Amino acid sequence: MTSTNCCLTTKDFAVLEVMLARRRAFADPIARMLEHKLSSADVVPLDSVEPGIVTLNSRVVFSIDAGQTETRTLVQNEVRGPVGSSLSVATRRGLCMLGMAQGETALIEHADGRRESILIKAVLYQPEAARRAVRQKDRADGRRPHGLTLVYSAADDWQPLGETA
Repeated sequence: MTSTNCCLTTKDFAVLEVMLARRRAFADPIARMLEHKLSSADVVPLDSVEPGIVTLNSRVVFSIDAGQTETRTLVQNEVRGPVGSSLSVATRRGLCMLGMAQGETALIEHADGRRESILIKAVLYQPEAARRAVRQKDRADGRRPHGLTLVYSAADDWQPLGETA
């Protein structure tokens, strides 16, 4: 991977650190790419990441070598779902995309020496930005923090089972 700095959330950074420890134990070739990603990353709190940054569970529109546009959700592990809907951060492409900004291009060098260019065209959904939007809406509506809403209130004379007055 030959991109410059990337922007990782504290959560994404921690996930990659654990992944690196596991990959080193098995002498996985992707460990070197993980080391580079972690050493060149700008780490930010979850609430401070810009909406155009690719984070875990972001829905991303990208192209490889200026080819056809693809849309995937960047995930930590492969999940069961429609084939081709997700991309694991454990792959070279997924790892490269993590922390990239919308409009940014990076090069990936594969184990066989082949290189490919990834362009992030759009970040359609980012979980951190979505959470911030919900919080802001709740504040504007005068709701309680964390979206708590009272849905049922017991009568004043209600007693728990087994208790006597």
